[in-house]
Amino acid sequence: MTWEIIFVFALLLFAIVSFILEKIPADLTSLTVFGVLIFVGMLTKSAELPSLEATLAVFGNSAPITIAGMFIVSAALERTGAIDLITAYLRKLVRIPYRGFIFIMVIGVAGVSAFVNNTPVVIVLMPVMLSLSREMGVASSKLLIPLSYASIFGGTCTLLGTSTNLLASGILRDAGHDPIGMFELSAVGLPILACGSIYLVLFGNKLLPHRETLTSILSDEERKEFITEAFVEPDSELHGQVAAETRLMRVRGVRLLEIVRHGIAVPGNPAEQKLQYGDRLVLSCRPSGIAEAHSNKGIRLPKELSEGLQTIATDEGAIVEGVVAPHASIVGKTLGEINFRQRFRMVVVAVHRKGTNQRERLSSLHLQEGDTLLMMGSTSAIDMLANSDDIIILDRPRVPARSVRSRMPLAIGTAVGIVTLATMNLVPIVAAVALGVAFIMLTGCIRPKDAYESVEWSILVIIFGMLALGQAMDSTGASQLIAGTMVGLIESFAPEHLQAVIMLGVVYFITSVFTEFLSNNAAVALMVPIALGIAATLGVDPRPFVVASCIAASASFATPIGYQTNTYVYGVGGYKFLDFTRVGLPLNIICFTVTVFVVPVFWSF
Repeated sequence: MTWEIIFVFALLLFAIVSFILEKIPADLTSLTVFGVLIFVGMLTKSAELPSLEATLAVFGNSAPITIAGMFIVSAALERTGAIDLITAYLRKLVRIPYRGFIFIMVIGVAGVSAFVNNTPVVIVLMPVMLSLSREMGVASSKLLIPLSYASIFGGTCTLLGTSTNLLASGILRDAGHDPIGMFELSAVGLPILACGSIYLVLFGNKLLPHRETLTSILSDEERKEFITEAFVEPDSELHGQVAAETRLMRVRGVRLLEIVRHGIAVPGNPAEQKLQYGDRLVLSCRPSGIAEAHSNKGIRLPKELSEGLQTIATDEGAIVEGVVAPHASIVGKTLGEINFRQRFRMVVVAVHRKGTNQRERLSSLHLQEGDTLLMMGSTSAIDMLANSDDIIILDRPRVPARSVRSRMPLAIGTAVGIVTLATMNLVPIVAAVALGVAFIMLTGCIRPKDAYESVEWSILVIIFGMLALGQAMDSTGASQLIAGTMVGLIESFAPEHLQAVIMLGVVYFITSVFTEFLSNNAAVALMVPIALGIAATLGVDPRPFVVASCIAASASFATPIGYQTNTYVYGVGGYKFLDFTRVGLPLNIICFTVTVFVVPVFWSF
């Protein structure tokens, strides 16, 4: 074993541990691996480690470009309302029994997810599922995990279904083999969809938990809050006092949301500001708190305002839930840093993350994608927030503007055109996607600024870093060493005619474990080169092993962190970590069994 192989194994171990511990973001881990490979390769000028030019050659892989383009196409379909077509379809089914609804919903969502990026499909349909759960009289936790799983099923059926399929196809092509066809994976994806649907229909209602949403942590009294404004009277004793130290703020059921001075909201935490004559205080009052606030000297509630002053209406406040959107500008920042109160005119009451509700030290909590926020504000503030790209309000589906919705046929036609061109092999898929992206931008289906923001750049960074690591494993012989060791172990106990099938199961299992704790793209980038080495050692066609890696990387059900759609419903549905394991682990076993039995039938070794 050379020092180069030891170095690559050390780098691989660092990447795996860093991905699991999440002390630094996954994309930063991947970027670090990429940088170290370049630096060590240049420093040592080893013949086995890739040169600078060879490492940079990973940017010539067409798969990441195709993936970026499909992010944009998916965003255009979302913004023009194309994905909302399934909403009207599902609303017609609320009167049928739960099992019938689940079956039709899974098939419908999987059909859309086979051609559209999974994340926007789930993001758009989450508010719909919450609304339908109330109409059906079932807990939302009975619908959200099936929604996420359905989108994953769809991703296993086509080349465009998920970025991992495109990545595996690109690696396969770069190794000198034919790329994966548009519907080639359907031979195993459709049986998985069928078996998964039957499993959810028969056992889902029993296995899925009955979890209440974030609003359930509020008492009935807390739910009845009113937004009002009070006026600091001339000669008021409140003048010069810090708001938090006044008698008003010690009244139970009264919360200061904002101070408006000379028509402008005072920046910073309102509780820490000194009050002045004429200040207008935006208050949240529970019914029990309004009477006590009324008795405070030095302020007047709206109905008591003197003649000649502008009347300030008291408006009933609303408690709403919202989820932090992908690519949101507020990710990684605290509520205080983004001045949440003034920016959105809303107050965060609680945050739900990874199965727990948090109501303490919210101002210092760094927001993450998928965090569910319990917010309180006026109806006008909620209406404004509904159009934000940072937070997705969960009690109302987003409605595209008419000018954009009219371009829905163009967006759908573009997606159909990409699929047609790629299926008929008229042009490479990267060319079809590039042409489609240009068309939807030129026709106004999506603005260039929004298109670039829709690309999940962190995923592309992970892909490039792991491609570079995979290339280093291949050039140093590390992949061949792993492959040879695995084959040697199998040959030591398995008869020759079963070795390839057993190895297929091993490749699937390892990829599945990687996916649950790393990321699906990292798992494919690391495992496909090893799968190619295994096939070369066994002297068989590598295609069955690559297909198994594709399916295993997508079929992530047992944890809420293995797949992004699981992460989103995790917070919204009020799930616990083990809820996914209880429901998803049997589904992982089903997918494993289907793959091991079906793949050898359609892809011979």
